[in-house]
Amino acid sequence: MKTFKILPLLLLFILTSCSSVSVNSDYDKKANFEGYKTYAYLKSAIDKVEISDLDKKRILRSIDESMIAKGYTKSETPTILISIFTKENERVDIYNHNGFGWGWNPYWGTNNTNVIRTQEGTLYIDLIDAKTKELVWQGEGIGYLTKDTEKKDQRIKEFVDKILAQYPPTPKK
Repeated sequence: MKTFKILPLLLLFILTSCSSVSVNSDYDKKANFEGYKTYAYLKSAIDKVEISDLDKKRILRSIDESMIAKGYTKSETPTILISIFTKENERVDIYNHNGFGWGWNPYWGTNNTNVIRTQEGTLYIDLIDAKTKELVWQGEGIGYLTKDTEKKDQRIKEFVDKILAQYPPTPKK
């Protein structure tokens, strides 16, 4: 009987530890993305983000790495401004496990309920045309968060890399 109790928890642990980041993006189809070569952060928006300064640094550092890898240059006179926004939700999963009894009596066997609470975070990365101050691209990543300091850098980098993998957009033909 103990195997029936441990197995669902083990499967849940495996699924959540391997869970990836789900990403979406949207963009202004009239924007000329080829004209954007330099970037800077929209400081007024970055200052309003309600996360720890350490996590904020991790996000901005990961964005810098990704943008530089794409050929962009950080500049005092940027063609595009970058802003971020975060949300955090508690996800509650309830698992009801019915054990097996023998015979025809429906009251035989066991019934266990497990409640699993996990933190799920959303990171938005907004790219704003520096001249017109209009939003031209927005990326969103949703996934599980970690409190483990050793894994935070890697998890935040995964969020940022997967979101920015969709930038610049490639219009469907």
